[in-house]
Amino acid sequence: ILNSFAFESSDPDWASYELGVFVCLNCSGIHRSLSSRVKSIRLDFWEDKLVQFMKSSGNANAQALYEKAVPPYYYRPQQHDCNVLREQWIRAKYERKEFTGETKYPPVSYSTGFYEGMLWKKGKENTQFLKRKFVLSEREFTLTYYNKENESKGPKAVIAIKDLNATFQPQKIGHPHGLQFTFQDNDHTRNLYVYHESAEEIVTWYNAIRAARYAYLKTAYPTGTDEELIPKITRNYLKEGYMEKTGPLQKEPFRKRWFILDSQNRKLFYFKEQLDAEELGVIFIGTESNGYSVKECVPKHARGNKWTCGVSVETPERQFVFMCEQEREQREWLEALRKVMSRPMQYSCCRIIVHLYFCLHKPS
Repeated sequence: ILNSFAFESSDPDWASYELGVFVCLNCSGIHRSLSSRVKSIRLDFWEDKLVQFMKSSGNANAQALYEKAVPPYYYRPQQHDCNVLREQWIRAKYERKEFTGETKYPPVSYSTGFYEGMLWKKGKENTQFLKRKFVLSEREFTLTYYNKENESKGPKAVIAIKDLNATFQPQKIGHPHGLQFTFQDNDHTRNLYVYHESAEEIVTWYNAIRAARYAYLKTAYPTGTDEELIPKITRNYLKEGYMEKTGPLQKEPFRKRWFILDSQNRKLFYFKEQLDAEELGVIFIGTESNGYSVKECVPKHARGNKWTCGVSVETPERQFVFMCEQEREQREWLEALRKVMSRPMQYSCCRIIVHLYFCLHKPS
């Protein structure tokens, strides 16, 4: 049976013998929560009639039926994505049957071009989450939010879809439905941290934003293909975590900072804490052919560092020295930075100069 079908997972040790699909261990629990009958392929006994049913069904046939009309912008979770994305993908397919191609009335919320509702948002200067109204308009290409329920006082912020990224951050935010919005705010990159108690609602917000981003990209790049545009709708960050950082002279005390590597924009951001609204600084990560490199290092004159696993990033203008707590973290940062440096540059020289300027004029 296993060799006859295409799988969504590389490790399909379980099967829903109600739907006729093979699934991984994590997804088997989600299917079971939908009251779908699930068995282990290797541990459970399979009657001949169930074996014949699985042979006549299989993932390819299920995909043809349940994924017949998945919108191009709708996020298809990967095996290592957070649980809320995987669960809602399965529920959207098999429980709500959103992608069968049948006309839905009312239409699914993320497909209408307009969405509004309440989200719990973290305060800019504190850790308190408060309910705030958010309004997404595909026609205006904006995401607006209000500090008070009374909209007569005007919005707190109007965010251009052009600059908006959304990525799930359940561990970082401390909620299984935690979502991070990132956008450009004048000279800073701004982060908003939100969640909703409903798993379906937060994933609807995510896909509504992806729909608006997709519409914007189709407008901005009318000749772009889906293959080119879909990876640009939203992105997860290549690597995040704490490192210690010293100053340009490498004699300044090390300070613990939270780093985010955005591989698509070739930027390494650093923050005082992981849920800060604005970055302290940003380092542009160019290519090896343009004078950028990364290697292990042991700082000579720096003070105050508690960690011992060094990472040195060389740019045409200066050297940055960071310290990781463990060798595993050091290896992961080295691998992630080398991956970005090995990718060809897609930005103009003007953009590079601007980013280098920020590198040299941001505090530690």
